[in-house]
Amino acid sequence: MTATPPPTPTVPVAVVGAGPVGLTAAILLSRRGIACEVFERHPGLYPLPRAVHLDDEVMRILQAAGVEKEFTALSRPSLGMQLVDAQHRVLARFPRDRHLSAHGFPQANMFDQPDLERVLRDELARHPTARLYASTEVRGLVMPPPGSGLPVRAELEDLTTGDRRTVHAAAVLGCDGAGSTTREAIGAGTVRLGEPQRWLVVDVRCRVELPAWDGVHQVCDPVAPATYMRIGQDRYRWEFRLPEELADGALADRSRLLALLAPWTGDVPQEHLEVVRTADYVFRAQVTDRWRRDRVLLLGDAAHLTPPFIGQGLGAGLRDAHNLVWKLARVLRGSSSEELLDSYEAERRPHATHLVRTAVLIGRAMTSPHPGTALARKAALAVGQRTEALSRAGLAGLSPSLSGGGLVRRAAVPGRGPRPGDLCPQPPVHTEDGGPALLDDLLGPEFALVTCRRLTPALRRVASALDARVVSLVPQPDAIHVIDPTGRLRAWLRGGAVLLRPDRVVLAAEGDARARRAETITASLPAWSPAVASSATA
Repeated sequence: MTATPPPTPTVPVAVVGAGPVGLTAAILLSRRGIACEVFERHPGLYPLPRAVHLDDEVMRILQAAGVEKEFTALSRPSLGMQLVDAQHRVLARFPRDRHLSAHGFPQANMFDQPDLERVLRDELARHPTARLYASTEVRGLVMPPPGSGLPVRAELEDLTTGDRRTVHAAAVLGCDGAGSTTREAIGAGTVRLGEPQRWLVVDVRCRVELPAWDGVHQVCDPVAPATYMRIGQDRYRWEFRLPEELADGALADRSRLLALLAPWTGDVPQEHLEVVRTADYVFRAQVTDRWRRDRVLLLGDAAHLTPPFIGQGLGAGLRDAHNLVWKLARVLRGSSSEELLDSYEAERRPHATHLVRTAVLIGRAMTSPHPGTALARKAALAVGQRTEALSRAGLAGLSPSLSGGGLVRRAAVPGRGPRPGDLCPQPPVHTEDGGPALLDDLLGPEFALVTCRRLTPALRRVASALDARVVSLVPQPDAIHVIDPTGRLRAWLRGGAVLLRPDRVVLAAEGDARARRAETITASLPAWSPAVASSATA
């Protein structure tokens, strides 16, 4: 009897879900030459707005996907956020820089999610190695035996025709949202980090500008907290936490709904207010207890859900994609061991958990009716009105450095300077011919070595083993010479060099050759090279 040969992959990567996270992951894979198929149960672009904010760090991920110019054209830099009381008196403001930040983009960028998805779909269509299947639902995943190296079997159904087919994939990315089929397939559960809250979400298009401060408004009213924000040239978003009967009344009666909006709409005629969407939505705070089973991995809402108070829900999902894709591509090519995939959850889960907990704490601080919280809020806001302490606190530490996994060693280093897990900044630079450039574009899509001094032979060997692009502030052979007009890049490097991962995170760093440092890049090789590339130790 002839044995049946094991199935071979029909596609390297299957992406479940064509929201912004799934589309971005597919684009980043395609830009690395990894073929993928994306399966989306909706027939077309999901028409309703959901996410509305991305910060400057996450903008760099769109830059890596090649869509930052298109996104910039349709997004709107925000002035920041202001806290107001129940009578809409300003309590404090957290300004955001609408010009270029340390990462090369405005700090807060408002947008309409369907616009972003349209840009991402257009970009994905330019890649012949990627294909999007709409109206196609993943009914189930059949996992291979652990460690077998066999592909995952995805059972698909065409929701238009009812036809069913099977795809075998070398890897599966579960970007399929809060009700993730992929999460269920790998047997993952969730850890709740806060109580669910029911909110009424209202999106409005208005042909005239509303007479409100052009930033985010957070109403710190424990009885009826609310959020207002302008998200585009003619688009506005409100979120209200209301008693059930008031929420139901607003959903059923346009006049009641518009009465809720009146503090911001003022004298604008009601006929100018087009209600695009109303939704009764439950905000959840949770993180999945496992993000991976072999080569099936969870991203975005399938892995974590957050309240909206710090605007990091979608950003966290895009960070997942940027962190994972370069690792998966190396593993699929055989350039790195499976061990590299272990670092995905180890790095991203603590980071996402921090953001969810921060959103819960800030939401509680702004809206909790508890007497102790209310008293602390009143005292903090009184100080904030007289000083800039709240604004500084609101800008600091929102997105921490990575701190878990074998690629991030946070050992103390004498003096200050870049450390493994830090995100490299993107200050303005010029090329040698004097033209302005975005640093990430010069770094290229893979590893990069950035230096303020001439490289030693040992560092050149490391760069060569990783095929890392060398970007230098001093002219030297086989390096891209950049001019640092503001001095910010040189100040960050502190006279030394950094080895950057493809996601712009520091893999290893060393200081000025004249300074006494505990470790050099070459000395750190045993810590990370077994997972990344064993040839780097040669």
